[in-house]
Amino acid sequence: MRRTAQAGLDQVGPTAVLYRWLGQAHAAEDEDDHDAEAERAYRSGLALAPDDLGLLVCYLELCLRADAFDYPVRAGRVATLRARIDELAPDGSPESRRVDDALSWAGRGYGDDLIAAAGRGELQQAESAELGERVAGALRAGTVDAASPATAGEDMREAELAAALELLQGRANAPLRYLVTHRTAAYVITCAAALGVNRLLVTTGVVTFSAWGWLLWIPLFAAEGKLRAARKLARERVVARIEARHVLETAVVVNADDHSEAKPRTGDTPDGSGHH
Repeated sequence: MRRTAQAGLDQVGPTAVLYRWLGQAHAAEDEDDHDAEAERAYRSGLALAPDDLGLLVCYLELCLRADAFDYPVRAGRVATLRARIDELAPDGSPESRRVDDALSWAGRGYGDDLIAAAGRGELQQAESAELGERVAGALRAGTVDAASPATAGEDMREAELAAALELLQGRANAPLRYLVTHRTAAYVITCAAALGVNRLLVTTGVVTFSAWGWLLWIPLFAAEGKLRAARKLARERVVARIEARHVLETAVVVNADDHSEAKPRTGDTPDGSGHH
């Protein structure tokens, strides 16, 4: 079964990428349960490809984020992972620079965390805005049916669009579809209306301080929540499709090799017996 074993080794590269995707998808949720799943994915990938730099760096980043008090074993793997990466990654390589960035990130203070969190928030807002524009274009063009989850495949942008349109379907979501389609105008009008309501309640003496106007933001927050949920759903679907494809490809290769080795060898004669 040497060829079968070799076929399995040929799949290590794609499989390592798959486990890296799975780990990053879980790590992005930044929750304890998801961090545990991310660690499980990285360790499974490294069991097949112990020298995969992508997996090693991703695992290092996860361990650097771990609380040394709550997760001492995970946090304690930092030194081992860093030493292994230093052995494999030459100076100046992308992986080496990424490790340096991760180590500097791990040593930052609370103020730096706030700045980084604000930057992530701005990035997520920009990504939601970009997705909102694509959803609005699809709604205006009437191409909702064309962007279905079944046809999105492994393209992340198509998967995000399909998931967003799916989550915005139905009569109950009609107001949210309108807000997404007219996103910029909705933000301007909502901001002006919220300030106006608060000022009106204060100037008329109803209250001395008003925050009631900010309730007008709830529909917009709901629309933004749909876009964030769509991006998360799309990521899960793409990872699942990649996983299913690699499992199928591996099974096909292994079955083909098993079939070729199980096929009996025959001689030159029609019955394979060596007699005419």
